[in-house]
Amino acid sequence: MKISDALKDVRRLGIETAPYIYYVENHPVYADKMDVIFQTVELNGIEIHTSAITLTEVLIKPIQAHDYPLIASYREMLMATDYIHLNTVTVELAEHAAHLRARYNLRTPDALHIASAVLAGCSALLTNDLGLKRVQELRMLFLDELEANP
Repeated sequence: MKISDALKDVRRLGIETAPYIYYVENHPVYADKMDVIFQTVELNGIEIHTSAITLTEVLIKPIQAHDYPLIASYREMLMATDYIHLNTVTVELAEHAAHLRARYNLRTPDALHIASAVLAGCSALLTNDLGLKRVQELRMLFLDELEANP
């Protein structure tokens, strides 16, 4: 499916951790797709929502490597981009994540990402984790299944 078609009716999009890593670290397979996704988001006024745990997950390796420019790039993207909303982990979100984890046997970070997107009113979640196909609370968009527009 083309990215433009996948995002056509999306007004709020959840994005879990991996797509940010692909974009910021210029992944050879996924960076171009992420460029198109962010261009489409900006063009169509789509809000992006992500859980605050995304910041934890993207910073682990750069902190271990003392890669301060990469740390700054992630912080700027997640905390200073107008259309990206970094959602805090509240009691409501934690409880919703617990229900999702129990229902689908998800890992805690995945459950938090999904709960964050659901509670933010997102209609879709961008991921590349095919293990999330079983989740029914919102539409899953998998990078491997998306095609950049010609």
